[in-house]
Amino acid sequence: MGVILSLFCKWSGDTTIPDLNLDLESAMPTEAELALYEHVSDILQPTETLLDSLRRYEGCGDLIRKAISNPTPDNEEEAWQAVQPVVAKLKKYFEYSTSLENAISELLKVLCEGNVRKNIEQNQALTKLLAQILDFAFEFDYLKMKTPSIQNDFSYYRRTLSRGKHANETDLRTAMIEDELANKISLFYAYPTPMLKTVTDVASSFVYMNNFGKSVTECLSGLAAACYTAVTKKRTQKPEMTAFCLRVMVASIILYDHIDPHGAFNRHSSINIKLSVKAIQAHGSDEYTNLMSALRFNTKHLNDDSTPKSIKQLLSSH
Repeated sequence: MGVILSLFCKWSGDTTIPDLNLDLESAMPTEAELALYEHVSDILQPTETLLDSLRRYEGCGDLIRKAISNPTPDNEEEAWQAVQPVVAKLKKYFEYSTSLENAISELLKVLCEGNVRKNIEQNQALTKLLAQILDFAFEFDYLKMKTPSIQNDFSYYRRTLSRGKHANETDLRTAMIEDELANKISLFYAYPTPMLKTVTDVASSFVYMNNFGKSVTECLSGLAAACYTAVTKKRTQKPEMTAFCLRVMVASIILYDHIDPHGAFNRHSSINIKLSVKAIQAHGSDEYTNLMSALRFNTKHLNDDSTPKSIKQLLSSH
């Protein structure tokens, strides 16, 4: 592939977004990428299964309410038996989030150390994996926000354990999650977008430990631009790939906004919010509302004084 030109030129305001032609669909690893590519690919293998599991999540709200309003031994036993497998799922999702941490750091190290433009150009398969992580995080959080029973289920589980017994005197030790882990799980689900927060925390820590702030935001703005051009120039004809690129574009903007001290919305940002919104309008289809809501509610600096009124109005009107 030819040299990617103007990768990190400013594309704030009405500036044209650089035409990046990264292969985010089918890039194959070079020999230099292969070891890390295979390692991260193995970590990402469960993502579809986890998302499908969350899509089919059935909360225990009815049984919990029944056990609370009418706390008979039978009602409490029924709620307890229902909540245990549900909590096992929640624990699994949380543990998977921690398994992503090392993968994110390793990818950022390769893509952001030294010449970022050259790194992305030469490591397109690894860039694709970073995009897949952002897509998974975005999808997971969307499903989590549609499942309000998650926190109630886990809270009931912890209350039951704290009592030390329930109707049938079941030995709760076999079902117990240690307090330290239970606290971490509870905090994880208390956040509206827990998986993106995990990615953000890892990336922020990476920036702090390595002083790579500018490099990471360059990487994210480049990824956002690549997704934009893939969609608007119709380099993919598959609806699912278009949706993937828009989710990754939005996730990249959110992550950029949390990492850059001045955020993604100010006049000096390397993110073109106006054109990004236009792309979502034109190609977002059924995901339009979700994508726009993510930009409005999951970013950090939208309401800053430095954000132009036109940008605030643009996002508030959709």
